[in-house]
Amino acid sequence: MVLTLVFFAIIPAMILLGRWQYHRYEQTNQQNAVTATAMQAPPVAIDTVSRPGGTVPTADTYRPVTATGHYDPSREFVIRHRTAADGGTIGYYVITPLVTDSGELVLVNRGWIASGQDATVYPAVPPAPSGELTATGRLRPDETFKSTNIAEHGGLPDRMFMRIDSSAQAARLKQPVVAGYLELVSTSPTPPAADEAEHVPAPNVTSTSDQAVVGQGVHLPYAIQWWLFAALIPIGWVVLLRRDIRDARAKLATDEAAAAGPAPDGTAPDTAPVPVAEPDPTPRQVF
Repeated sequence: MVLTLVFFAIIPAMILLGRWQYHRYEQTNQQNAVTATAMQAPPVAIDTVSRPGGTVPTADTYRPVTATGHYDPSREFVIRHRTAADGGTIGYYVITPLVTDSGELVLVNRGWIASGQDATVYPAVPPAPSGELTATGRLRPDETFKSTNIAEHGGLPDRMFMRIDSSAQAARLKQPVVAGYLELVSTSPTPPAADEAEHVPAPNVTSTSDQAVVGQGVHLPYAIQWWLFAALIPIGWVVLLRRDIRDARAKLATDEAAAAGPAPDGTAPDTAPVPVAEPDPTPRQVF
């Protein structure tokens, strides 16, 4: 009885979990559609969609943007524990502020570099291009604990951080910083290849296994899995019930045989079923 109650109490929970996963799947598709639209938009100047102290609009996340000015390598910093394009090698992102003609700073993620031997020492960074240039890349929002699950903490070596956060850098640099950051795709004029970090790959919003945006391939299989579990519980309950009934009947027959006691001649009572006589197949003659 208790097991039956537990079984049927679990079914609504599994149905609700399946619905939650399916809603996440729908949200993923919607977000991927917004991202795909943004990525296909023509490049615009970053100051037309973002500003110091503001936030990056969701519809403009991953949109191509440009920033014109010159890099300030003296204010450069790195972001720790970031993964290369191969998905497994840990290193740093190189963030170099670009000073625009208006005097505002744009944080440019120039790409990934490998870790050095000593994580407490600032790594060797490819030199930033000098002179006036135009950086083109994808507009990304500031990283937060909610969006990355990465906590910022003190005690790190100089110019090393855990997240890309324009507000924190504005407070540190004492200068207006445009909200979000530019994830570099190309530079004009083009610098030597040896002077470039490994660019961060664009998200693949059409792949069901890609998790660069939300994780499209995860939620729908989980939803189907929960619903299958909910459907299998009644089937399992019927199988167990039939087994219990069969066992109960067998035990009842055994108890009845034991209660009948031994036969008068001292032998155990014959509990085998009495065979039924087969009809005589020989036709009878009628006189």
